[in-house]
Amino acid sequence: MSRFARAESARISPATSFRLLLAIIGAASLAACAQSPVGRQKADLGTNRQATVERPHRVAALHPRPISRARIPDGDAKRTASHGVASFYSDTETASGERFDKNELTAAHPSLPFGTKLRVTDVSSGRFVTVRVNDRGPYVRGRVVDISPSAAEALGMVDKGLANVRLDVVR
Repeated sequence: MSRFARAESARISPATSFRLLLAIIGAASLAACAQSPVGRQKADLGTNRQATVERPHRVAALHPRPISRARIPDGDAKRTASHGVASFYSDTETASGERFDKNELTAAHPSLPFGTKLRVTDVSSGRFVTVRVNDRGPYVRGRVVDISPSAAEALGMVDKGLANVRLDVVR
């Protein structure tokens, strides 16, 4: 094959060169957008805000409405936090970083600080158990607390799965 024949076969058609030019322009404009100051401002917004709530490993956007915060005045040793439905759960790791232990009396609450002691009272039977908050949840509308299987056994709700409860914060 002659040198001239090789050069003819290596030529790029005008349509192919136009497509290549469009691809290069598109890639350059995307790269310019990624480096724009507007993109950096949006990224900086998250770092300038102060965190008011501990963020769990689960997504906070799963809550369809805002979570009310239980405020405990310094003078009160015990204060009713809420009423609602409790369930029990199993997990491998908690939002506090502890390893989940089904034999401990622990609970998941959406907003109370980790380490808070809660007295969970079954409204129908009057049985109660004191648990320690070490996880976030529940993520089901209408539920106020998830408790460990051992706490559920102490309340006698293992067979039912759910129970109407009253939560009291104990210092």
